[in-house]
Amino acid sequence: MDMNQFNLELSDPRHEFHLMHMEIAIQEAKIAEQEDEVPVGAVIVSAQKGIIARSHNQRELLKDPTAHAEMIAITQAAQFLQSWRLENCILYVTLEPCPMCAGAIVQSRIPWVVYGCMDPKAGACHSLFNLLTDQRLNHRSRVVSGVLENECSSILTNFFQKKRNNRKGLPKL
Repeated sequence: MDMNQFNLELSDPRHEFHLMHMEIAIQEAKIAEQEDEVPVGAVIVSAQKGIIARSHNQRELLKDPTAHAEMIAITQAAQFLQSWRLENCILYVTLEPCPMCAGAIVQSRIPWVVYGCMDPKAGACHSLFNLLTDQRLNHRSRVVSGVLENECSSILTNFFQKKRNNRKGLPKL
């Protein structure tokens, strides 16, 4: 298969490869939810080595505002590859990356970012900013959005609905 055809196929959010890996990111998001963390999961796949990192938000556990799923996964992948350059990798994340995570993606040279649902309050791939495709930066990523969007969105919606209900003194759902 020529590279243009390969890139065209990977641009489809319904591609089997994307669906399979987003399911794993969703599993990570569910782990975060069980730990009372905002349920976001991430997976990094190397073209040569397969899955090299999987993580979920751990800000509450680590008391660290930078402990987003993507940041942890990028660190794991870099350690696995013994390189800060993640040039032959795809990042899967259930929620559109924020500016901090998008900056780390640019710095780590990840060529493909695939995410589930948009983040209208903090998204840096499409919603508020387009950092990953900004021509002024030295590196850009191809972005595929909407992979298993409903599943990714419902995990977050349900989590925050339970939080609001608990604050109101209503029984847990």
